[in-house]
Amino acid sequence: MIEGFSLAAWMFPVLFGAQPAAVAVPPGHDELVIDLSRHEVSVALNYAGAELVLFGATEGAGDVVVEVRGPRRTEVVRRKERVGGIWLNSEEVVFGNVPAFYALASSAPLDQILPPEELAQERIGVDHLWLTPTEKIADQEANAFRAALVRNKQRVNLFPAEPTEVKFLGNRLFRTDIHFPANASVGPYRVTVFLVKGGEVVRSASTPLILSRTGFEARVFDLAHTNGLAYGLLAIAIAVVAGWLASVFFRSKA
Repeated sequence: MIEGFSLAAWMFPVLFGAQPAAVAVPPGHDELVIDLSRHEVSVALNYAGAELVLFGATEGAGDVVVEVRGPRRTEVVRRKERVGGIWLNSEEVVFGNVPAFYALASSAPLDQILPPEELAQERIGVDHLWLTPTEKIADQEANAFRAALVRNKQRVNLFPAEPTEVKFLGNRLFRTDIHFPANASVGPYRVTVFLVKGGEVVRSASTPLILSRTGFEARVFDLAHTNGLAYGLLAIAIAVVAGWLASVFFRSKA
């Protein structure tokens, strides 16, 4: 390990208030150290999204690509057709193990630092995600529904169309901001950083992240999944009380 890299890694706790996630590699290999400003995001009733900072250091010159993905879930894509002046669902395709959220950041445009074959090999970008229907259908149909799935995700900002920027602070230290929208799913996420040199990925490192429910929302979620009857009765009670309060309010204004 060269002295400059050791100094950069040592400065992480001072600059960012956190210990870096070091990656042990054999001598002569490119080294990469990364960490997040926090590894757990609490999702409460007033949750409106979250901003995290990813920071890192490299042993020498190169570009950096950051990938954020997770958690995996099942997605259903439906095709609508107009029948008698009414739009109705005509077909549907189910995709398994789809990242609920997928975003990239890079220190330069992706097409300038990685050739298409390297992007495909490393599965970087929405075009290279494994988005496979759970049932066998014709390739043309699968491609059409896959494209629709990506458009649907991009429409609600869960698959941001453009990578955000990774900024280098000098020659070795870098950082980027990671934004999670309010509709991002709770669960485990993984942040992976790729070090790119000469048009190929020479090193990668990953760190985990959790979005978890807390407070009243967590208790309501647990109740809904463990005691459906109690949850239904609670929902009815809340609706009745809300209706009564609304009627009292409007009567007082009359």
